[in-house]
Amino acid sequence: MTSTVELDARAERRTVIACGLETMLEQFNFAVYGLAAALVFPSVFFPESSPLAGALMAFAGYAVGFLARPVGGIFFSHFGERHGRKWILVTTLFLMGGATFLIGCLPGHQTIGLFAPILLFTLRLAQGFGAGAEQAGGATLLTESAHIGKRGRRSSVVMIGAAAGTVVGTLFFAVVQWLMPKQVFIDWGWRLVFWLSILITLAAWIIRQKMSESPVFQEMQKNTEVNKAAAAPLETAVKSGWKRILLVAAMNWGPNTQSYTVQTFFVTFVTAHVMIPGTTDFVDKSTITDIQLVGALVGMVSTYFWGRMSDCFGRKPMYILIAAAGIVLPFVYFTALSTGTVLLMGFAVFLGYWFAAYGNVGVQMAYFPELFETRYRYTGVTIARELSSVLGGGIAPMISSALLLTFDMWWPVAVYMAFTMLCTTIASLFAPETLDRDLTLLHDAVNGEAHTAKGALH
Repeated sequence: MTSTVELDARAERRTVIACGLETMLEQFNFAVYGLAAALVFPSVFFPESSPLAGALMAFAGYAVGFLARPVGGIFFSHFGERHGRKWILVTTLFLMGGATFLIGCLPGHQTIGLFAPILLFTLRLAQGFGAGAEQAGGATLLTESAHIGKRGRRSSVVMIGAAAGTVVGTLFFAVVQWLMPKQVFIDWGWRLVFWLSILITLAAWIIRQKMSESPVFQEMQKNTEVNKAAAAPLETAVKSGWKRILLVAAMNWGPNTQSYTVQTFFVTFVTAHVMIPGTTDFVDKSTITDIQLVGALVGMVSTYFWGRMSDCFGRKPMYILIAAAGIVLPFVYFTALSTGTVLLMGFAVFLGYWFAAYGNVGVQMAYFPELFETRYRYTGVTIARELSSVLGGGIAPMISSALLLTFDMWWPVAVYMAFTMLCTTIASLFAPETLDRDLTLLHDAVNGEAHTAKGALH
C-alpha cells in the first residue's frame, strides 16, 4: 500500500462540497439551539426562572446533546470503519436534520408543562447522537481524499461549513428578529429558524449522492490482512491507540471549550450582565446577535487561513501558537465585552472567532486524522474529539453561566477558559509533527514521519 491513492480533481471537489454542507447542517443545529437557549428558551420552556437561571437550565439541555455525542460517535464510527465514511455521513445527515426540525414543532411550557423541556432534551439527545461522528467523519474523509500538500486547506472546509452553519443560523435568527415584534418572535417566530434545517438537509443529501468514498478506505478494503485487523475497530482503537486517543482528547479540550463559550455564552454574558453605557438597560439581544453573525463570517476565513498555514509551516507549530494565544485572550475578550460599546464588543467577538472558535479546529481537521493509523483512524478521531467535547463545549456554557451567577463577575470564566487552553498547549508539545504523513501506515504517527507521503511521490 502507498499513500499515492487520491481522488481525481472533480471527485475531490464534490467530496469537499458535500462535507462542507454536512458540517454546515450540524453547526446550524447547534448554533440555533445555542442562540435560542440564550434568547428564547428561558421564557418558552423555563418561564418561572430568572433570565440567568433560565439560561443556565437551557444550556443544561445544550450539554445533554454533547453527552450523546460520544455514544453516537462510537456507534457510527464502528460502521464507518467497516462500510465506509460516506454511508455514515448520509445516515447522520437525516438524524440531525429531523431532530432540529422537530424542536421547532415543540409546544412550550404553558401548553404541556414539564413535558416541554423533557421533549426538548430528548431531541437534543438525538441531535447529539447524530452529530457524534459527523465532524470526525468529514475530517477523515477529506484528509484521506485530498492531494498531498493540500490536506490542511481541504480538510479545513469541514470547519468552514461549520462556520457557514453559524452564519446561516445567526443570520436567519437576526432577520426574523428584525422583521417581527419581540413578543411575536418569542411566541412562534423562533420556530422558523429550526424549520429551515429541512431545506439544508435536502440540499446536502442531493449533493452527497455523487460523493466519492475515501480512496484510502477503498485501498484498505482490498487488503485482507488489514480488513481482518479492523473487524472490531473500537476494540483495536482502545487496545492499540488509547494513549494517542487521550493525547488528542487533551489537545481538543481547550479549543472545544473556548469555541462554544465564544459562540454561545458571549450572548448570555452581554444580555444578562453588561449594561449599555450611560443607561440602566442591558445590551439588546439583537445587537450581540448581529455581532455574532459578523464573527461567524470571520470564522470562515480563519479556519481556511490556519489550515493553509499548517500546510506551509506544519501542523504542530500552528496548533501550539493558537493554543498559547488562547491562554491570554479570554481576559481580553471579557474586558472588551464589559464596556458595552458596539465597537469593542465587535473587537472581542472578532478575536474570539479568529482564534478560539475556528483557529485550532482549522488545523486539527487534518492534524487529528494524520495522528492515527489507518485501521482505526475514524474511530480514534471520533472518540478523542467527542469525549473531550463533553468536558469541553458540552458543559462550557453551563459552567460559564454558573460561574457568572455565583460570582457576578467575569474573571472566573476567563480563568476557566485559560486553564483549559493551558492544558491543551502542554499536551500539544508531546504530539508529533504529521505534515503530509503517509496515511496508509499501520501505526500511529511518530516523530520523524513528516513529509513521508510527499517523498513517496518522487
